[in-house]
Amino acid sequence: MTEADTGGPTYGGISPDTGRAPEKIAGMFDAIAGRYDLLNHVLSGGQDLYWRWQAVRRLRLTGDAQVLDLCTGTCDVARTMVRRRLARRVLGIDFSAEMLKVGQRKLRDEGRAAVIPLIRADAMRLPVASGSMDAVTIAFGIRNVQDAAVALAEVARVLKPGGRLAILEFSTPQQPLVRAAYLWYFRNVLPRLGRLVSRHGEAYAYLPASVESFTPPAQFVAQLATAGLVRCEAVPLTFGVVYLYVAERPS
Repeated sequence: MTEADTGGPTYGGISPDTGRAPEKIAGMFDAIAGRYDLLNHVLSGGQDLYWRWQAVRRLRLTGDAQVLDLCTGTCDVARTMVRRRLARRVLGIDFSAEMLKVGQRKLRDEGRAAVIPLIRADAMRLPVASGSMDAVTIAFGIRNVQDAAVALAEVARVLKPGGRLAILEFSTPQQPLVRAAYLWYFRNVLPRLGRLVSRHGEAYAYLPASVESFTPPAQFVAQLATAGLVRCEAVPLTFGVVYLYVAERPS
């Protein structure tokens, strides 16, 4: 099946459904949780570690912060903040039970379960008190939320005045040669390699397809502002393969 046959690109020969119904997305991440960390490192060439550190660094945490790591997955961002003594406590929230189980095992092995409590919940209905968080992080999860605008409004609600937000999300590079190479890799190599390792073809076809269908950076910055946040900016990383979005709740 070709792009012309389907009216759009295919990913490893699959035309995935890019709908974001919470139960569908949670089930997909449940299915790939066991191989998720390995594939993150392999498919990004190890760049995922650099991207996550850049996000944490831009929060300018002092060590006594209480942070919400939304769409925490297997807790890599939360663990980074605590390991580097940048946060006193990090609350991890995700809607995938299996991803949280993987994260919980890491935390128990490291003795950090007490300072990184985990909750299964929806990003659009956060079980968090208003104005209670010094910072919020979202690493590669906002594009999987059914209504990103609702989730961003929830983020603005739970941040303290002056609290900072850092979001990492994939994008499509604009420089023509980089864009061409990136799209070839995204549509051909990544889904096939992901399917081989995870044994879940739909997931690693959905993931690159969801990147191409996600809101462009300038429009996403506008969404941050609409949610009531200020000092909103989009910082390209690694030739624009990833964007780091930062914003603040008004003081």
